[in-house]
Amino acid sequence: MVVGAVGAEYAVWCGLDVGKQAHHVCAVDGDGQRLFDGVLSQDEALLREVFGRLSERGPVLVVVDQPNTIGALPVAVARALGLQVGYLPGLAMRRLAQVHPGEAKTDARDAWVIAEAARTMPHVLRRVDVGDEAAAELKVLVGYDDDLAAEATRLSNRLRGLLTQVHPGMERLLGPRIATKTVLALLIRFGGPQGLARAGRGRLLQTARKATPRGAAELVDQILAALAEQTVTVPGAAAAETVLPRLAASLQTTLDQRAELAARVEQVLDAHPLTKVLISMPGVGVRTAARVVLEIGDGSSFPSAAHLAAYAGLAPITRRSGTSIRGEHAPRAGIGG
Repeated sequence: MVVGAVGAEYAVWCGLDVGKQAHHVCAVDGDGQRLFDGVLSQDEALLREVFGRLSERGPVLVVVDQPNTIGALPVAVARALGLQVGYLPGLAMRRLAQVHPGEAKTDARDAWVIAEAARTMPHVLRRVDVGDEAAAELKVLVGYDDDLAAEATRLSNRLRGLLTQVHPGMERLLGPRIATKTVLALLIRFGGPQGLARAGRGRLLQTARKATPRGAAELVDQILAALAEQTVTVPGAAAAETVLPRLAASLQTTLDQRAELAARVEQVLDAHPLTKVLISMPGVGVRTAARVVLEIGDGSSFPSAAHLAAYAGLAPITRRSGTSIRGEHAPRAGIGG
C-alpha cells in the first residue's frame, strides 16, 4: 500500500528506528538532505517538539519500523499533531539495508534507511490502520489470551502427569477430559484417586451432575471401575491428594478467565466490518477471527484478493531456472502472483 507519492505529497520524510527507552530519528527533505538526526527518549514533549519543528517545512510523513508496543507513543504523538504515519515491515527493512551504502548495523543507519525508503520507495510502506484504539485493545486481549492458553496447557499436562504417576488407569480415563467442568469439579472437591474412592458413588454423582448433568452417571461409573482396577498405593500418592485439587482449581480459574476474555474480544470485534464474514466461515471462532483482523486489518491495504492470498501464502510463487531449479514457495509479500 502506497502511503505517498515521491516528492509530491510530503516535504519531510521522518524515519524512526524505535526502541524501548529511546528512538533514533532521521528526517530528510526532498533532496535527501538530513534535517534532523539524533536520539529522542520515549517522551511526548520531546517528540512533539521535533515533529513540530519539522512540520514548519511542510507536510511530514512519519515512518516507523514497529507501530505497536515500543512504537506506539511516537505514532500517537504524530497522529495528535495531524501528521501522516507509515510502517516499514521488518523484512523490507532488512532487504533495503543491504542495498544502501555501508555495512554497519546501527540505530542511526536504520533510521536513515527508513527515511530514504519512505522518500524514494513509498510503495514498500504499509499503512498504520486508523482504527488504532480497537486494534490496540484487541492486541492486548489476544496477547493475554495466548498467555492463558499456555498456562492452561501447562496445568493440564501437570495434572495428567501426576495422575499417571499415582494411578495410570485414572489418567487414561480422565486425561482426555481433564479440562472439562465435570472432571475439574470432581478433582477440586475430592482430590485424587484416594479422595474419589472415599467419596462414594452418591457424592460423586451429586457433584458431577451439578457441573454437567448430561453423562454424569456414566462418568461416575467409569471412575469407580477405574479405581477398582488398582489396589496398591504408589509412593507420592498422599502428596498428590493435596496437589491435585489445587492444580485443578488453578486450571478452572484459567479456563474461566479465557471464557471472560473471549466475551470481551467478541465485544471489540463486533464493531469490525469483517467480523460477521469471518465468524460465518466453518472453523473460525472469536479467537481466530481476532487474529485475522490483527494481521490484515480491514483488508484495504491489499489492492486485490490475489494480493491477500499471496500474503497468506495461498498463491505460490514459481522458482524456475534452466532445468535444475524448479519449484514453488509460499510468498509473504502481499503481492499477487
